[in-house]
Amino acid sequence: MSSPFKTLTVIAFHKQFIADHHPQRIITDSTPSSSTMQKRPKTTSSRLQFFVRMMWECDSLVIRASREDTVETLLIQISFKIKVPDVYLRLIYKGKQLQIEQNLGECGIENDANLQLVGRLKSIACPVVWKGTQRVVSVILRLCRNEVVCDAEGLIDNHFKKYMDNPEYFGVFMFMKIPALLVNLLMSPWVSNKTIADSSIKQFVQKSLEMKCKTLQGLYIEVVLEFCELLRGVGCTSDNLLYVYCRDSFATLLGHVGVIFRNSKRRVLLQGVSYCVREIADGLLKYLDLSMSCVTSGEISCSDVRGFVNFSTPLRKGISEQHGESEDCGIYYAEHPWLAGVVDQLRIVFDQLLSKMDECLQVMENCLGNKEQGEGDRDAIHSGRSHYLYILKELYHISKLSSGAEEMFWGVLLRRKNMLSYLIVRYAERTDDHRWVLENMSVTDFESRRHLALMLFPALNDEVLGYDMLIGRSQVLGESFEYISSAKPESLEGGLFMEFKNEEATGPGVLREWFVLVCQEIFNPKNALYLACPNDQRRFFPNAASKVHPLHLKYFSFSGRMIALALKSKVHVGVVFDRVFFKQLAGNYITLEDIRDADPIMYHSCKQILEMNADYIDTDVLGLTFSVEVEELGCRRVIELCPGGESIVVDSKNREMYVDLLIQNRFVTSISKQVSHFAKGFADIISDKRLEFFQYLDLEDLDWMLHGSENAISVEDWKAHTKYNGYKEIDRQISWFWEIVGRMSVEQKKVLLFFWTSVKYLPVEGFRGLASRLCICKSNEPENHLPTSHTCFYELCFPPYSSITIMQDRLGIITQEHMSCSFGTP
Repeated sequence: MSSPFKTLTVIAFHKQFIADHHPQRIITDSTPSSSTMQKRPKTTSSRLQFFVRMMWECDSLVIRASREDTVETLLIQISFKIKVPDVYLRLIYKGKQLQIEQNLGECGIENDANLQLVGRLKSIACPVVWKGTQRVVSVILRLCRNEVVCDAEGLIDNHFKKYMDNPEYFGVFMFMKIPALLVNLLMSPWVSNKTIADSSIKQFVQKSLEMKCKTLQGLYIEVVLEFCELLRGVGCTSDNLLYVYCRDSFATLLGHVGVIFRNSKRRVLLQGVSYCVREIADGLLKYLDLSMSCVTSGEISCSDVRGFVNFSTPLRKGISEQHGESEDCGIYYAEHPWLAGVVDQLRIVFDQLLSKMDECLQVMENCLGNKEQGEGDRDAIHSGRSHYLYILKELYHISKLSSGAEEMFWGVLLRRKNMLSYLIVRYAERTDDHRWVLENMSVTDFESRRHLALMLFPALNDEVLGYDMLIGRSQVLGESFEYISSAKPESLEGGLFMEFKNEEATGPGVLREWFVLVCQEIFNPKNALYLACPNDQRRFFPNAASKVHPLHLKYFSFSGRMIALALKSKVHVGVVFDRVFFKQLAGNYITLEDIRDADPIMYHSCKQILEMNADYIDTDVLGLTFSVEVEELGCRRVIELCPGGESIVVDSKNREMYVDLLIQNRFVTSISKQVSHFAKGFADIISDKRLEFFQYLDLEDLDWMLHGSENAISVEDWKAHTKYNGYKEIDRQISWFWEIVGRMSVEQKKVLLFFWTSVKYLPVEGFRGLASRLCICKSNEPENHLPTSHTCFYELCFPPYSSITIMQDRLGIITQEHMSCSFGTP
């Protein structure tokens, strides 16, 4: 190895075996899309076109570059084309070696000039690596000539094991073009050679995947890509197991390395990743075509879905990184030479897939709306479409990369809102990240947003014993506070079990009743924890004067836990939050319009200040300064809204600031501790997802989840969701029952429903939203007995009364509100 050109003779020796993979005699600098070619400016005085001739090959490269480009940039570009690391390359012009830090203008290179490319070994400090690699090259060449080599597969495998961890090895491996040799061996007519080549390529790729050093993985990822390109060059497609293995491994390595553009010298060929995206997208389009069949069995392979995401993710992140920006910061264009055509090609893929998804969702909607299909049939129809959400999520990210794509994406989803919501409720999984839908909540409905929010709660942990409580009705708030506040958060993951003192009933029905009773006490204005809005007595926000209670902050933590547990248990407790409270829990800023219900007097006063004539307010007729007088525990004191605020007069120039600071003081600063402790208690139940929970919803969504339906109870809906046990729908007792219920007052219906189910507030969907259908059961008791209920199972039991008068009398007794909680059993 005394001569630095010795390996060039090896290249010449096996050139005949790689010629099939480089058939072109002239290699251009890129293969851009037609749209990119149309955009490319014509050659000007600042642009150069010249020829680079390789001393060890007969081919020439046609290079286009700017006079401002450096020699180093040029060498990197050339290295990608000839698959030789740039550290081993040198350029000669007019007999002189060009220095890498020079730009082409400084080198005096003229248009249509000829340059020579030579190879020089970077170092011979590791001659054993070069000798070992030459030995493997010799083995492969002998096999290609059909010579017998004992244990050739073992020799190649041991060579990889021995040298792949050596940083010198990558350059030698690529310089000797071993990937091309192994693919040539794979294509030889002898089966034994195919087996050896297949195994050797897999061994190399597997060792690349298993490497602990990301720096080395960042080098070998280029080799794996080289194998993909060479295998495609000899006709291997997605049906070829070796090609798919290399392509999938390439995607895995992209995930390990993290980014495509690691530094200015070592890059993964972006066009190669782009090709994989286009190739897999073609398979994905076929998958989507199959999924549109209303008879699909759901057994279609989803490998193309995973593959598309695996390649598209690093590709779009690489494009963003090359621009030095976050991928969500704006629109990108392929101006950089390494991005030429890539963004355009990705946009074509985006347009094709989005159009196909639009078609798929339309077909899906037609199938769901087909009244000839039964419920069971519809379940089978859509079992093959569980991956639509993954595709849409990736298209959302891709839409960030080109102009107009986002508008197209959200336009399709808005048009297919019903189907997107159906997919979320049906297929969204707890482990997935669905935050992308938050960017445009108008494309989802309440049911899907509720589903996403509730999935943020941890699943019920069967390994944790249930938390038992025994509580007296007369002390329901205080005793519940002691139980829930003292519990460790993890002890509440296994569910709650409680019973009231001196009562036999237990189970979910009693638990629902307990939630309602406790929350009504928490938000009772008499307890001074929360204030009701003057304009809407159902709405509450923290009371700044709650400090009159020495344990008030602990009670706010307790109330946060209670609300979270009620939401997790899907119990409607009959209270709702005011907007100023909801927005703070979601991490949003409070504005003037947000305080309309919480303090209508302050709202109108601030509106007047903002709308007053500027000259009038500048006369200081209002006498306002940046301060406010408050009363705390019977004492009045002045609070400055900003430093020195008491001496700053409000005028037409600073009145907007004054109003904003006034609002922040009244509805943020003064209750910040209360909100913080509520949020902490809520987070105890939902872990670190508290902010995300409230961001998934709008205020009306949370209203429906906490309070339930505002509509009057529909007897027809009630009847439609009731079944019978022991009775038949045509029995006279059943006819009497519904006739009597139909004549009941609104309050009597609510009491009957509560007696029957322990549900005081129906879900917004009505009876359809309950956990199960209601049931009327025939009891064997004599007719002088009152009806009873099993609230856990939504069962109402009564004997076969002999007349409607007797039944009406018995139902009238149990629909008295003070009696309704005395008859329920588990």
